[in-house]
Amino acid sequence: MAQPVCMGAMLQCMFGLAPSSIMVLPVNRVMTAGGAMPAANIMDNKPMVNILPFGMCSSLANPTVAAATAAALGVLAPMPCIPFTVALWIVGAPTVLIGDMTALNSTSKLMCNWAGMISITVPGQFTVQIP
Repeated sequence: MAQPVCMGAMLQCMFGLAPSSIMVLPVNRVMTAGGAMPAANIMDNKPMVNILPFGMCSSLANPTVAAATAAALGVLAPMPCIPFTVALWIVGAPTVLIGDMTALNSTSKLMCNWAGMISITVPGQFTVQIP
C-alpha cells in the first residue's frame, strides 16, 4: 500500500538536478499528518504553484537547454528548470477522494512536457496508508 501525499512531500524529476517539494494549497480542506498538512489530489499539478523548479534542467526537449547546448557546440548545457506540466498526476488512489478528485499517493507520476517524469520520493507523512 502507498501513503497519501501532503504538502512538503519531496519530488524528483528525471532531468532535474535537484529535488523539489510539492506545495498543496488548503482549498480542499482535507488534512493529513495528524491534521497539520493539506492532502494532495491529482489536480495539484500546476507549475510554479504546486510543482516548484528542480534546480537545473538537462532535457534537450527543453528549448532553453537545446539553445544553450547548440551555443556550446553540442556540449550539454543545463539551464534553470521551469516545470511545464499540463497533464494530471497518474494514477493516484481512485478509491479515495480529496475535494471530489482522486487522492495523490506516493506511487503517482507526473509528466513534464520537457520529457521528464516527476516522481514522489518522500510522501510527507508515513502514518496513513491508502490503496
